[in-house]
Amino acid sequence: MRYLRLLILLSTCLVPFSAHAVTGEWQGDNDARARLISGLEGTGTEAKIPLGLEIQLAPGWHTYWREPGDAGIPPQIDWQNSISDDGNLHSASLVYPAPRRFSAQGMESIGYNDHVVLPIDASVRVPGKALALDAKLDLLVCSELCVPKHLQLHLAVPTGNPERGPEATLIDDARAHVPGNALISGLNVTEVKRNADSLNVVVTSKTPLMAPDIFIENDKNVAFNKPEAVLNDDKSAVTFTLKPASALPEGVTLADLSLNLTVVDGEHALEQKANPPSPGAPEPAPADPPALWLIIVLAIMGGFILNLMPCVLPVLSLKIFSVVSHGGGDTRAVRRSFLMTAAGILFSFMLLAGITIALKETGRMIGWGVQFQQPVFLVFLTLLLTLFAANLWGLFEISLPRFLADNVNSFYHPKKTGDFATGAFATLLATPCSAPFLGTAVGFALASGPKEILVIFAAIGFGMILPYLAIALWPRIATALPKPGAWMEMLRHLLGWALALTALWLIWILAAQVAAIGAFLIGGCMAGLIAVLYLRKRATPWKLSYVAFTILMLLPFGVAFLGTAPAATPAPGGVWQAFDESAIARYVSEGKTVFVDVTADWCLTCKANKRFTLGSSDVSDRLFNAPNVIAMQANWTNPDSTIASFLRAHGRYGIPFNVVFGPNAPQGIVLPELLTPSTVLDSLKTVQKNSNGCDATQAKC
Repeated sequence: MRYLRLLILLSTCLVPFSAHAVTGEWQGDNDARARLISGLEGTGTEAKIPLGLEIQLAPGWHTYWREPGDAGIPPQIDWQNSISDDGNLHSASLVYPAPRRFSAQGMESIGYNDHVVLPIDASVRVPGKALALDAKLDLLVCSELCVPKHLQLHLAVPTGNPERGPEATLIDDARAHVPGNALISGLNVTEVKRNADSLNVVVTSKTPLMAPDIFIENDKNVAFNKPEAVLNDDKSAVTFTLKPASALPEGVTLADLSLNLTVVDGEHALEQKANPPSPGAPEPAPADPPALWLIIVLAIMGGFILNLMPCVLPVLSLKIFSVVSHGGGDTRAVRRSFLMTAAGILFSFMLLAGITIALKETGRMIGWGVQFQQPVFLVFLTLLLTLFAANLWGLFEISLPRFLADNVNSFYHPKKTGDFATGAFATLLATPCSAPFLGTAVGFALASGPKEILVIFAAIGFGMILPYLAIALWPRIATALPKPGAWMEMLRHLLGWALALTALWLIWILAAQVAAIGAFLIGGCMAGLIAVLYLRKRATPWKLSYVAFTILMLLPFGVAFLGTAPAATPAPGGVWQAFDESAIARYVSEGKTVFVDVTADWCLTCKANKRFTLGSSDVSDRLFNAPNVIAMQANWTNPDSTIASFLRAHGRYGIPFNVVFGPNAPQGIVLPELLTPSTVLDSLKTVQKNSNGCDATQAKC
């Protein structure tokens, strides 16, 4: 249909108006200046606001990291004036991206030059109220001389919808450069040898090392000289030798130090702890990252299971219709049809891999299924599902464009391009899902280089096409069905309603992104499209239906681009506490257990976990009634750099994601994507048991 082709063309040409930046005024001089920036244009009802400290330095000047090296002072911010009813700030803390080393006059310092954004984890006192920041910044900047800067910074974030502003990308990019774990960074500390007067640290890398460096923090304030770095022949590992810069304090030995190691090599950065070994025992080396072949196996298994996940169920109607339409048909046509659908799936995964590599190379924060956070994508998908449903209902008999969908009118011999596009559409709807084994595979891929991303995404696609290959090998599975007849028409109408319900589900998701009035308007446009097609079938004049159809197709994109701003991320309901990453360590230090559930309205697997596991009586009683258990929920329906960083810190890039923290596991135990009551209850027992064996997460202990 020509107007469908027009839709695709126009949707690619539409561009949004520029958002309004929420920033403070630059303070400082030509050598160094700084300002506060906000990732949101309004506070909405958010408990946490993504902020950043943006610093611009003149050529030849630098400032300092949290551990400055031989000399220097890290940036220090006094928020006291903002922690008030008028300021509405509850707490704020700086987050440090990976630094670099500066050597001058025999002294080693660690920090940043040119331009840097330090993300700020900030929470408000009263959600829904404006944020008025008045902060004092002490900043030491150095060139040939060091000059302290005392700056008064201001930032006002008004009330209103928390739409992402232009500065959100700066904050996201800075968070993407915060050192991660071995899975994220591709680096791994495999050995820490503690000699009497030096440390030897061995670091391996999944990609060839270029110019690795290491920075040491410890609990005794022992400073170290610039490390000596020796690369192996294939540059897959480096051995650092570090010596103390001065004599150790009395009573302190290198064997006693609790170390925090930060390794930086270009865009890759690792942060890893190395605690002193128990007396008489060798220090355990961290486990190597899993081998690529094992990740490929997990990717294939995850791709296969993806066919059975709730997120993929909306595609089931097209799969069923594709099978039954071959009833009594030619086996060669069946084989060709399912091989083309498999090719569409593989091609789509390769396209996703290419897009992922491009985004990663530009430093963007990436994730699995995050396109469902974009209203324009949801509008496009809702429109496709509505037109698919109308086609199945027989409201128009002209096939969809070949690059969009299957020619469902050809019962016996579907066109190759239609079969190919059906596979692409199945992939599109499958991407918000994180199946078992898939989270580990995707996390490994997104933390690796382009080669690994291509191989692992291809493996996921291969796993997903296995059922299609099975039917292609044994086409009688499809041809043994009854020939199409009256029953086929009934099935068409039934499956059309299944697609319509899926479109309604997407409109419900849109209500959390473009507000209820915007979602209502989009839903009205979809109903209008059905009405126009129905009237067109009843011989309504073509010009009138063409104009109405075009308006109803374009108006939803206008709502998504230019209409109401995204609504606030829904607050957790009932007994769930709002997600606060900064509070987790405090709760654990108090002897409590923290269960974190990262969910989203568009994640059907998350809904299944909540309904069948977290909502079960045994689990809910333990999570919500035990005095020592804190249940936090993070809603990722809309983009949130804090949640994305939290996932990334645990080697995950998609949801569902659940992790349990406790005194016996302060770093957290990550749970499988599909939860069971026994999995959750066992993890709660593992992270916190009293010395008497009593499970402290019980209501009665």
